[in-house]
Amino acid sequence: MVICYDVIIVGGGLAGLTAAIHLSKEKHSVLVLEKKPYPHHKVCGEYVSNEIIPYLKVLGVPMDSSKAVQIDNLSLSTASGKSTHTKLPLGGIGISRYSFDHLLYQKAVVNGVQFAFESVTTIEFEEGFFEVRTENKQTYTSKIAIGAYGKRSPIDKRLNRNFIQQKSGWLGVKAHYVFDEFPENEVALHNFKGGYGGLSKTETGAVNFCYLASYSSFQKLKNVEDFNEKVVARNPFLNDFLGKATPIFNEPLTIAQISFEQKKSVENHILMCGDTAGLIHPLCGNGMAMAIHSAKIASEHVDRFLKDAFNREQLETAYKKEWQKTFRKRLWMGRQLQSLLLNEEMSNLALKAVTTSPALLRKLIKQTHGKEIQC
Repeated sequence: MVICYDVIIVGGGLAGLTAAIHLSKEKHSVLVLEKKPYPHHKVCGEYVSNEIIPYLKVLGVPMDSSKAVQIDNLSLSTASGKSTHTKLPLGGIGISRYSFDHLLYQKAVVNGVQFAFESVTTIEFEEGFFEVRTENKQTYTSKIAIGAYGKRSPIDKRLNRNFIQQKSGWLGVKAHYVFDEFPENEVALHNFKGGYGGLSKTETGAVNFCYLASYSSFQKLKNVEDFNEKVVARNPFLNDFLGKATPIFNEPLTIAQISFEQKKSVENHILMCGDTAGLIHPLCGNGMAMAIHSAKIASEHVDRFLKDAFNREQLETAYKKEWQKTFRKRLWMGRQLQSLLLNEEMSNLALKAVTTSPALLRKLIKQTHGKEIQC
């Protein structure tokens, strides 16, 4: 049996769930296809900028009941341990993806969004409709398809997306720890040879430690525990943390082949959202907010299309244009900052500059963050 919806969203992370809530609020029929039932952990920095809070409030997402930690301070260090800190211009919250995704999922269910927990095998577009097939041999059709399945997927290969053909030299690692000494209002960014990691508290009181490492540095050891001990811990701050903190997970979560190559926001008429459309470097601390913001942009344009205010060509052109206007500069700045911080000599010079000029550091932060979303 083929089931038809107004919108099918492939991927139930922050972008997919937000789009589902927004579009269902506008009375469109929505199906979300997600591999795993909620709640579950994901590799993520788990710090989200306050810029998205007004929008979530309009959607009826009760962030005030989430027990998220309020964060207003940034600490930064080079691989050798030179450090500085500053107040964040807008601030943010610390909340685990385990809790945040589940909160959004519950709101989507209340709104009438349908969910199917299975992997998508193909997405095809023909004669104005999408046909989406899953590994369970189920077929769904829709007028609109939104891709929100994360950093990379076998779907990217089937769509022949350009970035998937390039080598991806990054590995992401995440785990939660008990470490009462870590300041509740702080997000910390610490560099080490071949990578960098972020620390921040979540709603449970646990500290999330998530880092990105280049394969060229990691492959020499090929073991997270050894890599932490022999590479990550060379940063004095991370050495202190790893030496005192108690792991909560049985083993860290990892994700391989992370790519920061440019991506298209529309592929084969599928509107791409969040990391599926473009991935900002984790050091910018703004990927979660960008995912939610991109869902807002897509949902607003899809709503107009479904209400016959746009044809498909106008929809795709308008979405691509607004996506570029909103995120292009942030993604570019993220690439520049990563290149700078992974060069030890340059990062020491840069840190010296921002230490003597906190205003410069705040200006750099603003370049990778947006203003509060106006609803």
